[in-house]
Amino acid sequence: LPLTPNGKLDRNALPAPEWQTQSDTAPRTATEQTLAAIWCDVLKRDRVGINDNFFELGGDSLSATRAIARVQQRLDVAVPLKAMFETPTLEELAKRIEVIGWAAMPDTGPLAAEAAAELEEGVLG
Repeated sequence: LPLTPNGKLDRNALPAPEWQTQSDTAPRTATEQTLAAIWCDVLKRDRVGINDNFFELGGDSLSATRAIARVQQRLDVAVPLKAMFETPTLEELAKRIEVIGWAAMPDTGPLAAEAAAELEEGVLG
């Protein structure tokens, strides 16, 4: 491992991580396509396959929260955060949204919409 002159790990000298997708299977349904676009944006990826695991692609609890907020905005469904942990692949989450589904988002008013926007921008964090 590269070291600084002080003998500590030189993080700047480390190579960038090479994330690999598990699947080259492109999203097939509208829900999968929407989720793929969200995941690519949140995870800073060019593409994701339907069998890719959100967390194995570099996702963490904060990025999962961002992804769920975007899913709720785009698909207008109340998806619980734990769904990302229970169904971490794109295909599994899309099926859960399509088959099981969640209730339509309740009318939470302007304050909740403002809080969601701030979370999305990273203000609350």
